[in-house]
Amino acid sequence: MRPVDLAREHGLSTQAIRNYEYAGVLPAAARTVHGYRTYTPLHAQALRAFLALLPGHGHQTATSIMQAVNQGATEDALRLIDESHGRLLDDRRTLQAVEAALRDLAPVPQERRETFIGPLAKRLGLRPATLRKWEKAGLVRPRRDPQTGYRVYSAADVRDVRLAHQLRRGGYLLEQIAPLIAQVRAAGGVAPLESALNDWHARLSARGRAMLRGAADLDAYLGALRP
Repeated sequence: MRPVDLAREHGLSTQAIRNYEYAGVLPAAARTVHGYRTYTPLHAQALRAFLALLPGHGHQTATSIMQAVNQGATEDALRLIDESHGRLLDDRRTLQAVEAALRDLAPVPQERRETFIGPLAKRLGLRPATLRKWEKAGLVRPRRDPQTGYRVYSAADVRDVRLAHQLRRGGYLLEQIAPLIAQVRAAGGVAPLESALNDWHARLSARGRAMLRGAADLDAYLGALRP
């Protein structure tokens, strides 16, 4: 099988096939007497496994998995897969935490005390510089004490900070979070976030199913490697 034959099946270039072999994603190819690479059905199975792993695990992890398998370090490959599943589970828990935070967006009782940037940052495990950065990005709008100039965070400000913190953990960028929080303030509820949360759920589900497909193709490749 020529490099072009392997490439055509997946719409790749022959250079991509050579790069994958060089990176260890594919086992080393045999050479003809004239120095041309020749590939086998085993290489085709390795390529299918790698491309199936990509959507669920990402390029770096998928590459590391295939490198480990091709080096005979199957246990290392399985550990990488377990770690990737662990990250997906963490992301699901983060989403649950975001949804829990959104359920707390009801009007805050007036008797709750205001706080300053230092205690708030410490409570959330953040740096004060991070809160100042979020303020600059429009995520939170604390008032200033007229005498000291210190930032004063109301209960509603704390709510916005907590929500921003959760969304950042969920992978959202500051420029994505700012309009969401602004909409929540303007709308007085969490309805504007429903679309974003639904999209987040869909992306996690797609990633989980992609991991299943990748596992099936990788298992087929492992079976083909056995004598």
